[in-house]
Amino acid sequence: METSRSPILLTPGPLTTSDRTRAAMLRDWGSWDGDFNAITTRVRQQILRIVHGEATHECVPLQGSGTFSVEAAIGTVVPRDGHVLVPNNGAYCQRIARICKVLGRKLTTIDYPEDRQVQAADVDRALAADPTITHVALVHCETGTGVLNPLHDVAMVAARHGRGLIVDAMSSFGALEIDARKTPFDAVVAASGKCLEGVPGMGFVIVRRSTLETCEGNSASLAMDLYDQWVYMGKTTQWRFTPPTHVVAALDEAIAQYVEEGGLPARGARYARNCQALIAGLAELGFRTYLDPSIQAPIIVTFHAPEDPAYDFKTFYNEVKKRGYILYPGKLTQVETFRVGCMGHFGEAGIPGAVAAVADTLEAMGIRRVRTAAVA
Repeated sequence: METSRSPILLTPGPLTTSDRTRAAMLRDWGSWDGDFNAITTRVRQQILRIVHGEATHECVPLQGSGTFSVEAAIGTVVPRDGHVLVPNNGAYCQRIARICKVLGRKLTTIDYPEDRQVQAADVDRALAADPTITHVALVHCETGTGVLNPLHDVAMVAARHGRGLIVDAMSSFGALEIDARKTPFDAVVAASGKCLEGVPGMGFVIVRRSTLETCEGNSASLAMDLYDQWVYMGKTTQWRFTPPTHVVAALDEAIAQYVEEGGLPARGARYARNCQALIAGLAELGFRTYLDPSIQAPIIVTFHAPEDPAYDFKTFYNEVKKRGYILYPGKLTQVETFRVGCMGHFGEAGIPGAVAAVADTLEAMGIRRVRTAAVA
């Protein structure tokens, strides 16, 4: 089945967005104009409401991809003589570790296989053993595989030891609960083009106000200094440097739809339904998930690639794309996989349509043997 419409993006971001969100980008905005500054203020307030952080935290937006904001959070929140503990079970944990090295922050990692969840008890032992560790940096949903890490449990461990916590919530924010009233954290980092279903181009960091007030001079970068951005916005309501105006306007509209839908409970439930339908549908075709269901986040699912010699990911990708869906390559080095996202504005029919596209593709490629042997 050929299609001329834009394909549905079953990726971890960018995502398929709504017509209303795309239409919000059709107007140009002056970056210092009062109307645009009001949009920025509203977006910051709405983001804080999602984590119930209005009384205790600040939302500091930043131009660029989500990784820009992760780096800005590490560079701003962690003092230059700080020491970061990174529980590492995937590609995005490894990226945080690399950021720490580039920024010159002392680094310790706890390394896990990519199909295993971070354990709060391991973090507890590491913090007890090394009092020089100042911060823990945790990826909430490791997008490389889709594994969900135990944020609240790790947060309570870090708080008990009096250490800071920085959370990469890139692909969980807005769909999986993070409540600042219950879960202590210094910073939570996310971006416009993920579960809020905006377009890419803006990250944001939700920082504990009392922490942010102590961060002057930590950052070695002008552009990535969240403290300076926060102070300037507080004085002027403006961004320090040219903001991604169309991206901010689109996010404002996307958040309005998020609220209309029912906020986090409704968004999370929709993604969970997508995830269940995806796993069940591909299982009927013989596909096996990489992760155990107990640690699978309803955000993106990694599947083992077919063992059939006729399988080739590039061909598989292009054939599925012809049928109106864009998948994502695997992020693993040891086994061949591909990933399918459960996020985005594509309606309840999107996942069944994707499963049908994969079924057609298997037939077109002559793939007969899909299921892989279980790995002990």
